[in-house]
Amino acid sequence: MTISVSRFERYNPQELESRWRQAWEDEGLYRTEEDSGKPRHYALMMFPYPSGNLHIGHWFAFAAPDSRARLMRMLGHQVLFPIGFDAFGLPAENAAIKNHLDPAAWTYSNITTMTAQFKQMGTMVDWERVVRTCDPEYYRWNQWFFLQFLKSGLAYKKASFVNWDPVDQTVLANEQVVDGRGERSGAIVERRLMDQWHLRITQYADELLDFTGLEWPERVKTMQTNWIGRSTGAEVDFSTPAGTVTVFTTRPDTVFGATFLVLAPEHPLVDALTSDAQRAAVSDYQVAAGRTSEIERQAEGREKTGVFTGAFATNPASGESIPIFIADYVLVTYGTGAIMAVPAHDQRDFEFARKYDLPVRVVVQPEGAAPLDPAQMTEAAPGDGLMVNSAAFDGAPAGKSLIAPIISRMAALGYARPKVTYRLRDWLVSRQRYWGTPIPVTYCEKCGMQPLPEDQLPVLLPKNVQFLPTGQSPLKLDPTWRFTTCPKCGGPAERDTDTLDTFVDSSWYFYRYLDPRRGESAINQAEVSKWLPVDWYTGGIEHAILHLMYARFWTKAMRDLGLVAFSEPFTRLMNQGMILGEDNEKMSKSRGNVVNPDDLVQEYGADTVRLYLQFIGPWDQGGPWAPRGVDGVYRWLGRVWSLFLEPADATTPPGVEGVNLNELRRQTHATLKKVREDTLGFRFNTSIAAMMEYSNFMAKAKRTALRDTPEWDEALGLFNLMLAPYAPHLAEELWRRRGGQESVHRQSWPAVDESALTRETFELVVQVNGKLRGRLEAPVTAAQDEALALANGIESVQSQLDGKSIVKVIFIPGRLLNIVVK
Repeated sequence: MTISVSRFERYNPQELESRWRQAWEDEGLYRTEEDSGKPRHYALMMFPYPSGNLHIGHWFAFAAPDSRARLMRMLGHQVLFPIGFDAFGLPAENAAIKNHLDPAAWTYSNITTMTAQFKQMGTMVDWERVVRTCDPEYYRWNQWFFLQFLKSGLAYKKASFVNWDPVDQTVLANEQVVDGRGERSGAIVERRLMDQWHLRITQYADELLDFTGLEWPERVKTMQTNWIGRSTGAEVDFSTPAGTVTVFTTRPDTVFGATFLVLAPEHPLVDALTSDAQRAAVSDYQVAAGRTSEIERQAEGREKTGVFTGAFATNPASGESIPIFIADYVLVTYGTGAIMAVPAHDQRDFEFARKYDLPVRVVVQPEGAAPLDPAQMTEAAPGDGLMVNSAAFDGAPAGKSLIAPIISRMAALGYARPKVTYRLRDWLVSRQRYWGTPIPVTYCEKCGMQPLPEDQLPVLLPKNVQFLPTGQSPLKLDPTWRFTTCPKCGGPAERDTDTLDTFVDSSWYFYRYLDPRRGESAINQAEVSKWLPVDWYTGGIEHAILHLMYARFWTKAMRDLGLVAFSEPFTRLMNQGMILGEDNEKMSKSRGNVVNPDDLVQEYGADTVRLYLQFIGPWDQGGPWAPRGVDGVYRWLGRVWSLFLEPADATTPPGVEGVNLNELRRQTHATLKKVREDTLGFRFNTSIAAMMEYSNFMAKAKRTALRDTPEWDEALGLFNLMLAPYAPHLAEELWRRRGGQESVHRQSWPAVDESALTRETFELVVQVNGKLRGRLEAPVTAAQDEALALANGIESVQSQLDGKSIVKVIFIPGRLLNIVVK
């Protein structure tokens, strides 16, 4: 499509953007090339939840990777740039409950709306590869993976403590518990022991700690490392009236300083250990602790509380009888659910001991310091030193570097053994919700739990379900769905009424983009071998732990099932920052600082919004929204439009504006180089700044006879290509108006002429007695004498020198000449 123009028109983004988007769609411009022979590049954005409307954060997250993916395509790569929708989950179900809607209808309606908004953004997404995780053709394979994990022992069912919302009748994640109440219902959350499905992510804990070959932000790697929480130490056995209590400690060298034990309120021996006199107090404390999430219980600075059980344990090192408490800062899900408390050398234990007037015994004396006096201590002393008050170990070095020999000596005495533990727990994937993937197992009184045969997949969610005020999942309330036949004996059976955690959906969706309609298998292994691992993955830092770690686990599990030949799904990762409101606060409806991108597109056009969001600041940092900044970008695009299409004013000779042929080529190729390098490096703001500076130079050059040269045509053409990744609609329009027969987005990125980057001349600023008297073009090789001779040729300089003596010349090569006269 070639567009001609008979007179100058003003920039009208609304008209040209919709026209070009339709043309691109009709042409199939962004279909991923098949077997082109080009090097492949997989650029992946974390897919969104279909909440109903794109907010400005979506634009910020997607516009910049789109620009980069466009450049990669122009650089000669076969680029895969897909999108989909993470469509299962609690928000759809809550909307259904609140508004009496069908979750499926609500979700698909939102997907339709958001798809139109994404297209309005002008992205180069291949819309033929869209994945919607609520489609049966997708979640069928969730069920298939679950069955493979079940066969291999990676999936299993066991009783686990969970956050139970008695109103919503479901398990809540720790993050969904706020001040002990369900985030949605407001009900007091209970800690319940329930049979739940788990995936053995702990089997891969050490592998997940290995980030070799991953170009990821250090912050993300640190967060995952801390979440996995690998600890090396010892298990130590304490005898009690109810049996052995085993504790894990990273400091077995301090066991002689253990003056009490602390058990988690949920520890299985608590009831047997509790005396009659303490039973009421212990029971009340257990109930209160059960209403508090693990995150709150571990909060830094939270006051330590606990209750004495009435029982005592024997310290195996000292033989001393020590009291047993329960306290909520000890978690049954970490270690053994019990700790030996060494208040002299652990701050939490120290605070607890002071509060309940328990003994503090120093067993590690810092070298070179005055002896520690427990009565005078105001805080714990957790460092290294020499062991004291430790019987035969007195005088031995204490500290992490010498833990192993100490464990060996204690193991020989029969009460300790080396142990490695992890904070990471197996992934609990059961959810008592409707809008998710049904778990493909049945329960038969005769045969027990039976996995469904693969040819019976998918287990479809029932349609037209009702959400009753009980809060229970409709899967429990639909007898026609719930009750079925046993796949083994054919007798009556009952389906599992839980659904899978939606993190299952997002753990492998990027494989499905390669062949999204495939019916014979979950993934196309031939395509996987061509495209994966993902070259660049972009998304928010809030997914640093759960999603990214689960996806890494899933790929390792697929490797062990023989499905893929690699171990990591994402080679490189980049996290975007956050767009703040004008008040420098996080955008929220309650603050009234939310920006609606649809309104901005209607006023300014999509290219302006895209550019401003990439110009606002470093992409990995974000920044505050500034309406005047949007207006500034819009005016700049108008000036670019004029630069290309508006007739020039009267011509002035080259050089008067500080431009010449060599400088035109130098500026052009220097900007071309910077835009390429900065875009590839995710420095979108500096890339745009370079183009803005270049357009100012071009505006000056246009006022000279340079606009009638081949070099000017070259400069316009290259600038047009530089604009293409960032302002795709405007770039297309300008390209066609300049005679381009094929889309600008099918053009190759031009090579930089390195020879053009070398300056032959520079602008010499000439001063007399420190005052500016002129400027001139001087050879870059000019020394002081040559610069002075050239300056004498400027009339305004010569008039200041007549009749005066030069007393000093200050020359800064390549920049300045200052002549001091009297």
